Amino acid sequence: MLLIPIGNVEEPLIEAVREFVGSYYASLGISVTVGDVLPEDMFSSAYNPRRRQYLGRKFLPPLSELGRKRKARAVLGITSLDLYEEGLNFIFGLAHAGLGAAVISTFRLRPEFYGDAPDERLFIERTIKEAMHELGHVFGLGHCPDERCVMHFSNSIIDTDIKEPFYCPVCLSRLKKNLEVGL
Repeated sequence: MLLIPIGNVEEPLIEAVREFVGSYYASLGISVTVGDVLPEDMFSSAYNPRRRQYLGRKFLPPLSELGRKRKARAVLGITSLDLYEEGLNFIFGLAHAGLGAAVISTFRLRPEFYGDAPDERLFIERTIKEAMHELGHVFGLGHCPDERCVMHFSNSIIDTDIKEPFYCPVCLSRLKKNLEVGL
């Protein structure tokens, strides 16, 4: 699995995601490496000046291509740019199983975005949850009705905060089946 910082993403944040995701997925036979930073201007065609946001789906094909070149089982881009999809005000992240690619945005994960005091621990925790969620989608998981499962849909930051950073037993079983672990 390949983690790709896009633009100005703090090194300690990337390392925290790599460490957590790497530790979790190691038991599933998948290692995690961090690739080189991609420049934000590589995604300038995704920018919508009217919304002042970037269309998330435009990040996935270049990330997928990079993952193919590196022979990665999955690739996750991490950006501080504000992402959206048509019909939605914003997205925390987006994944496409067929492309083996996902992207998450940290833009709305910082507590100060909501008028709260900065809290680096909470910011990292939220980022890890979004990374685990989108990687679950890359590996074929859908949304889960269990509000504590990391695969539960986050309609707001409150939903993200309620979740644990782990897959519930049902989703973990599906994930292992999808990855053909222990079969």
